Formats: sequence, C-alpha cells, structure tokens
Amino acid sequence: MKSKNEWMQSVYSPAAQKFPERKYNFKNLSDMEPEPIYTADDLKDWDAERDLGYPGEFPYTRGVQPSVYRGKLWTMRMFAGFGSAEQTNERFHALLRAGQTGLSTAFDLPTLMGYDSDHPFSKGEVGKCGVAVSSLADMEILFRGIDPTQVTTSMTINSPANAIWAMYIANAQKQGKDLGQVGGTIQNDILKEFIAQKEFIYPPAPSVKLVIDTFEWGPKVLPKWNFISVSGYHIREAGATGVQELAFTLADGFHYVEKALERGLNIDEFAPRISFFWDIHNDFFEEIAKLRAARRIWARQMRDRYGAKNPRSWMLRTHSQTAGVSLPAQQPLNNIARVAIQALAAVLGGTQSLHTDSFDEALALPTEEAATIALRTQQIIAYETGVAGVVDPLAGSYYVEKLTNDIEAAAMGYIEQIRLMGGVEAGIDSGFFQLEMAEAAYRYQREVESRDRIVVGVNEFVQDAVEVPIQLIDPQVERVQEARLAQVRRERDPQRAQAALDALRDTAVTGTNSMPAFLECAHAYCTLGEQMDILKTVYGEYVEPAIV
Repeated sequence: MKSKNEWMQSVYSPAAQKFPERKYNFKNLSDMEPEPIYTADDLKDWDAERDLGYPGEFPYTRGVQPSVYRGKLWTMRMFAGFGSAEQTNERFHALLRAGQTGLSTAFDLPTLMGYDSDHPFSKGEVGKCGVAVSSLADMEILFRGIDPTQVTTSMTINSPANAIWAMYIANAQKQGKDLGQVGGTIQNDILKEFIAQKEFIYPPAPSVKLVIDTFEWGPKVLPKWNFISVSGYHIREAGATGVQELAFTLADGFHYVEKALERGLNIDEFAPRISFFWDIHNDFFEEIAKLRAARRIWARQMRDRYGAKNPRSWMLRTHSQTAGVSLPAQQPLNNIARVAIQALAAVLGGTQSLHTDSFDEALALPTEEAATIALRTQQIIAYETGVAGVVDPLAGSYYVEKLTNDIEAAAMGYIEQIRLMGGVEAGIDSGFFQLEMAEAAYRYQREVESRDRIVVGVNEFVQDAVEVPIQLIDPQVERVQEARLAQVRRERDPQRAQAALDALRDTAVTGTNSMPAFLECAHAYCTLGEQMDILKTVYGEYVEPAIV
C-alpha cells in the first residue's frame, strides 16, 4: 500500500489535478487547517490502549460510562425562564409534558447581578432574559408541583449562586423532601464571569471563597448535587475558539481544585461532584474531538498531577448546549438545521446532558413552539438516527483521533502558559484571557466580512427578511414582583431576618463556611439583594481594570 505522501504527490501534483482545490477557507474555528486525508501515517505515535481505551475506563476518551446511551440516554435539559415565577412554572410543566427529562433554569439580569426586582437598577429588566427570583417566595412558586427528588434541576447562576441554591434547598425542605435524594446542578463558576460574561459582584478572591464553601458543604448535605458546572459555554460565546474554550475552562476547573486542596478538603470527596458545561459550535468534527480531549486531559491531570485516587474523580461529566452565538437573526429557520448538526456532534462526542437552542433566540426569548422543536430535535437524534446504539462510533477514525490529539496538545499549551503566569486569577488581572478572546473574535469577524468564511443567509445566499413570531414579556411582571417583595418584607419575622443577615456578615468577616447562613437567610425570607448587599460591606465590589 502506498504511503500518504505518495498518494498526495500522485493526486495533488499540478499535472494530476483535473479538479484543483476550490479557493475556500478549510480551517476550523480554532484556526487549524485540516489535511485533505488522514491515514495511519498520522497516528504513528498514537497508542490505542494509552490514548483511547474502552468506554468507562481511564482516560475516558470514549466516555465515562461503559454503556453510554445504550444504558441511559443523555438528559434532555431545555433552558427555560422568563417573566414571573408563575409563567416559568407553566413553561416547566409544558416541557415536562413534552418529554423533557431535566429542568434548566434561566434567571433574569437583576437576579444574575444580585439585585432585587424592585431595585432602581432592575427597572426595565425584570423577567426579560429569564425568571425573576428575589426570595424564597419566588422559588416556591417557580417549582410548584415539581418534586425535587424526581426531576433534576440545573440553575444558571454565579455571583449569587450560594443564595439561590439555598432558596432551592429551603424549598425542598419545606416540602419535607430528603436532601440526600435531591439532585441537580448549580453553575456557580465565578471565574468565567471575570473572563467572559462579566456578571461579577465581589473581587475574585472572596468570590472563589464562596465557591469553595459549596465544595466543602455540598457533599455532606446533598450528595447527589453537582455544586459547580465549570462553564466553557460563556467563554466560547464571548469570542473564544474551541481550543481556548477547552483550555480556559479546564484551567478554571483546576484552579477550583487547587483552592479546595488549600482549604484542606479531600479531593476524592469533592471532585466527583464537579461537572462541566460546553458550547457546541458549527465545526462538526472539532466539537466531537473537543469533548473527547476534555475527558482525557481532566482524567490525566486529576490522577497524575493532583493525586486523586477515586476513579470518579477522574471522570469529566458533561452538559452541552448548542451555540447561541452561531444562530443569526437572518433567515432564522436555518437555525433549526444548525442546531440539529450541533446536537448530533454533542451526542457523538459523548455528552451526558444537552440543551438545544431554539431557532428564534437571536430575536427574543423562545416561543413555546420554538422550544418544542428544539426538544424534538434531540428526540429525533435519540430515537430515529441510530447513533445512540453504538458507543463512541467514531473511535479509531484517523481524522478524529488526530484532531483529538491536536486539540489536546493545543489546550495543554495554554494551560501550562496560564500556570506559568501564576494561575487563573493572575491571568484575569493581566487581561490575558480578554486579549486572547478579543483577537480570536476579531479574526472570525474579519473572515466573515471578507467572505473568507461563509455563513449561510448572512454573507451568502441572502434573501429578504422572514418574519417569525416572537416571545414578548409583559411589563406587568415588574409590578407583580414589586408587590410580592413588599408582601414578603411585610409578613416575615423581621428579627429573624436581621439575625440571619448578621450571621451571614459574620461568615465573611471570619472566613467560615457561608452555606448554613445562606440557608437560614432563605428560610427567614431575606431577599437576594439584602444578602448580596450585606456581603458587599465586607468584600467590597469588583471594578474591572481597563485593558489596553
């Protein structure tokens, strides 16, 4: 059999080119240019036992469970939240009736920033990009009729994560539920806020301290709960490449591990409950290889660098979401196809949980019809395509294995660079992440504007605008929230509320674990804004430095 080079010379020589390669940018979104073909020659240093293994076995390239989808399909967890707690509760029940198997909660901007709905800064934003939650009273309505021991819930919240999680736990306690049976995930990844999303309140050090409080407290009280979802999604949406998303996210994860170890925690007690959240973009094979490389890097680093002994500590568990940033407002129905391809990549990459974006998300919050189509996309992949019947069906592909290796090497290069500069917090202070992502975003935009990269319906195959129905938020939501907050403050025990807030301040002053105090604040119906404000008196507020 001729070698790859011999074939390339015979086919790609000027004399042999009956159909020369078209002038097109074949680079993937991480600026890696694939070769025309891949053969065994590209895997000379590849060892199947060392680098691939079997599903459910170290280094977990092929998945963290032996049976993958033959044993249990991925959790179909659609992100939902808008308007009032009553409205989102109705959407939750509709999604569950449609066959969704897990809930994922979106909060509005005031909640994400730690403001009550009646704060002056909340005006005009209440319920717009998610559901408004200002106290336990809202949480009780939000999950009315939903058993927290039967349905797992993911909550996308970061700076106020401890307080919102405490409200969810308090609601379960008021229902008389066994907390040992309550499962779900709180995002709680504050480092990516400083890197990408910018929804921070306190400086990095005390913010990370609050995260590690959940590492320490969570496994003892809610053993089935994932107390952090280290999130690459927002990093990718802010302009990072796939390699940057992988590297920066894993670097964040390792930073949390190191801070937990500094506190004296046992790695094999907290590491099994760390989860990850990835963005699945348009480059099909890049996204598959990214998930495979992520599992391998995490496994090797956790075992060999950090000394974890429990195999569950080596397993990178994954939620994925299709790329909102890839869904343009132009010709929005095209986004149904984009989402289907991205979702298929996530499944072939071995995700354990998946949210599929709705085609109308560039225009407004999804309508119920659009959200149902997105859910049906997952169900068609699960039940009609056959891809769930074979574990890691692309394993052994010359291209997929070589791309997995290349992405792993590129990501590890970034991770070592971050370690040399003093870690993630040093990288935040220096503006390293912002500058890297800005350059990547600029390069991509330049390619689109020059038509060096085609985006169907945006810079090629353009047509007149297509009207689609959009979801509008009733401004009455703001008045409903203000009235509920007034009622909460009027009816609660003021002495209990003040004592709970004082105890929360004490945890910030003394450095003790904050979660018991947050839980008491929830039961005392302290508002979210009151809790965040009391910590500001100790921690201060973070102002991002200008990066030139």
